[in-house]
Amino acid sequence: MANLITLVGFLVIVFFNVFEPASSASHPIEWSLGKDYSSLATGKPYAVGDTIVFNYGAGHTVDEVSESDYKSCTLGNAISSDSSGTTSIALKTSGTHYFICGIPGHCTGGMKLSVTVAKASSSGGGDGTTDKTTPAQSGTTTPSEGKKASPSASATAVLKPLDSLVVTCVVTLLYAFALS
Repeated sequence: MANLITLVGFLVIVFFNVFEPASSASHPIEWSLGKDYSSLATGKPYAVGDTIVFNYGAGHTVDEVSESDYKSCTLGNAISSDSSGTTSIALKTSGTHYFICGIPGHCTGGMKLSVTVAKASSSGGGDGTTDKTTPAQSGTTTPSEGKKASPSASATAVLKPLDSLVVTCVVTLLYAFALS
C-alpha cells in the first residue's frame, strides 16, 4: 500500500511540474505616427493569454476595428476605443486582431496594426497555427459611453508558474502527511 501511495504522489508532483500551462507574455508597442508596424505583425509570436500594451502621447487613440475598417481606415465604427495613453489589450482569442488610431489621418499615415494570435497549447505557447475569430480585449473603452467595455469573449484561465509551485508544495505536504 505504501508503494502505491508513493507512486501516486510522485506522479502528481511530476504532472504539475511537467504539464504546467504557459504563462502570458506582454508585448509593449510605442504607438505614434511615423513608425512601421508591419514588422510587429510578423516579427513576434502572439498567443492567447498575451497582452499588447500600447504606449502613446496625447492626440492618439487605440481603436479595435473590423478587418474591413482596418483595410479602409474607416473611423467611427470602433468595436472599442481608448485614449488614456496606456492601453492594455488582453488577447483572449486566436485569430487576427485589428487596431488603428482613431484620429483623422493617423490610420492612413500608418498608425494601424494587425496581429495574428496563435491558439494556446498546453505545452507552453502557440503552435504556429491560427484561425479567424473576433478579438477580445480588456481595459478599453467605447467612445460613446466613456466606461470600461466588457470583454467580447470569456477569459481563458491560465495557470501561472507561481500557482503551479504552490499546488506542488501543497500536494507534497499532503503526500508527506499520508506517509507518516
